Amino acid sequence: QMQLVESGGGLVQAGGSLRLSCAASGRTFSRYAMGWFRQAPGKERELVASISSGDMTYYADSVKGRFTISRGNAKNTVYLQMNSLKPEDTAVYYCAARSRGGMGLSLNEYDYWGQGTQVTVSS
Repeated sequence: QMQLVESGGGLVQAGGSLRLSCAASGRTFSRYAMGWFRQAPGKERELVASISSGDMTYYADSVKGRFTISRGNAKNTVYLQMNSLKPEDTAVYYCAARSRGGMGLSLNEYDYWGQGTQVTVSS
């Protein structure tokens, strides 16, 4: 069992930056692939970025070049650095963990979810 707690969301102007953190419980964090998803009002939850246990990364086209996912295994934490934020980045951002190998690219490939943190980008 793993628990995930996100933090770092908030209100920022367009062009600004935020850093999201996701703290995970459990002693085998380094074996998990981790992902950041987001869900805007009236839209489906979508993958933003993911990182494998071997530090391979994936980014959605909409955030490529602006967002960076990283992990600190010593702190059982995964981060999402978000730069050059746009109003369309406004959403609730969720952290997720995948216990199997590889890198999850869809919602049903993840086993554990956090409660989410709100990110609002004003124009």
